[in-house]
Amino acid sequence: MPASNLLKPIVLRLHRLLSSRRDNLSVSAKVITRIQPTKGWGSLNLHELWDYRDLIYFLLWREVKGRYRQMALGPLWIILQPLLMVLINTVIFGIIARLPSDNLPYPVFNYAGVLPWSFFAAAVSRSTNSLVTEQHLISKVYFPRLVIPIVGVLAGLVDLAAGFGVLLLIMACFGIFPKVTILLVPGFLILEAATALGIGLWLASLTVKFRDVGFGVNYLLQLWMYTTPIVYAVSLVPERFRFWYYLNPMTTVIQGFRWALLGVEAPPLVPTLVSTCLVMIFLVTGALMFKRTERTIVDIV
Repeated sequence: MPASNLLKPIVLRLHRLLSSRRDNLSVSAKVITRIQPTKGWGSLNLHELWDYRDLIYFLLWREVKGRYRQMALGPLWIILQPLLMVLINTVIFGIIARLPSDNLPYPVFNYAGVLPWSFFAAAVSRSTNSLVTEQHLISKVYFPRLVIPIVGVLAGLVDLAAGFGVLLLIMACFGIFPKVTILLVPGFLILEAATALGIGLWLASLTVKFRDVGFGVNYLLQLWMYTTPIVYAVSLVPERFRFWYYLNPMTTVIQGFRWALLGVEAPPLVPTLVSTCLVMIFLVTGALMFKRTERTIVDIV
């Protein structure tokens, strides 16, 4: 489908949004809207994200709807992808290598790590390449550019919700039922989304200038995966390295996710607080870096 046909509904929606705002203004008032790049680091203007919430919803719906278009199995891939990964990991790491799994059935243990990791990896990958992917839209109409990487992160929530339901079914098959600590799962998922967005904002800003960053992110995620307790338990890491190991925010997320659902050892408080602070710093600096790149993004892409 031509790019112009894909952009047409977005441009029309933005036009209606701007028209409705003009209608709400007094007829006698003369309003001048000046669009220009911000100087220096400038303000993030986060209130604009709320003003353009309709656009966020529309882009999210387009992303979810178009992801599995023209596929024979369609949305079934939401469930099949993590299940196939768990099957491979169970054979290689659970049966052959016999890695520790905190006294849990390995399929349950591994799925509880694969599920949040899949959301994180997909969110980082989408947000990293989001500006390049949407360059036709960026060059035609104004809207807060932060919308694009945010949509890249939020688009995986549908897959995450479906996979979470499958995880609960697998747990039930093994006679494992969640406790009241399951209520803390959203907190760990928010930390994960913030981590993905912070990383994505930095990488998206770099990808605009250096397109090979988009290729290198896959290798970065592969290395990051093996430094995160997905196929093995934290107990495999020597005690003297545990503090530094928990500074990896995804270690805190996945171990906390397993603790809330399966009752394994909880992530220690101090490293969790430190890694959370690092995520917040990375998120704020990533947003500022993104804002700085936004000044010249139309000229570059």
